[in-house]
Amino acid sequence: MQPAVSNTVIEASKLGLTFQTNDGPVRALSDVDLSVGKGEFVSFIGPSGCGKTTFLRVIADLEQPTSGMISINGMTPQQAREARAYGYVFQAAALFPWRTIENNVALPLEIMGVGRDEQKARIKRTLDLVNLSGFEKKYPWQLSGGMQQRASIARALAFDADLLLMDEPFGALDEIVRDHLNEQLLKLWAQTDKTICFVTHSIPEAVYLSTRIVVMSPRPGRVTDVIESTLPRERPLDIRESPEFLAIAARVRDGLRAGHSYD
Repeated sequence: MQPAVSNTVIEASKLGLTFQTNDGPVRALSDVDLSVGKGEFVSFIGPSGCGKTTFLRVIADLEQPTSGMISINGMTPQQAREARAYGYVFQAAALFPWRTIENNVALPLEIMGVGRDEQKARIKRTLDLVNLSGFEKKYPWQLSGGMQQRASIARALAFDADLLLMDEPFGALDEIVRDHLNEQLLKLWAQTDKTICFVTHSIPEAVYLSTRIVVMSPRPGRVTDVIESTLPRERPLDIRESPEFLAIAARVRDGLRAGHSYD
């Protein structure tokens, strides 16, 4: 069921983006129509170069569309960025090696001019949320890759935006660590009720995490299918072996294959 208009966080209509390069124009996105409602967990999946990350960057005002429109909480992407309406988690943790974990998490709060006592409270709260309490004084190089990504998520959560943008944050991690972080991310989502947009190349990850899965075509990126999940919000890892899970995964896989017919 589509979210009510008043609960719409992201609204894109006929969105397109063409990059101008030395070899000529490159169409990254074409006629993207999509609504994301408050509290949803929406994953974007498609082949490499299909525009998944580009769409996330448009939301974040890191790229500007060349056609169509997009709004975030009724604002333009620039207004949303200036209002600090979202947190962004990149593929790499991108932590400053000379800063402790607590000081990395504090960075956006320092930029915002948040008072020292409020900074301490938010740092404690967000590190608790990602199970990194006790590691405040450690440096990034003293933590595993999975722990570094959790610190990156804490930093994105620190200023308490309702929207969290995640660009394939677990793609470089081994399967066991990835499974563990998927479980933790679902718990985090349940605790905070944030709206999450999540880019992934993994069908099982998309199905396990999401309320809806957006399947995109090869370049120029178009939405070829939007799949509603019928899985319960509480999802143990072994749900991935259930017939319901496998049926959703099969539909995602079929959508990806059908999208390649645009080539």
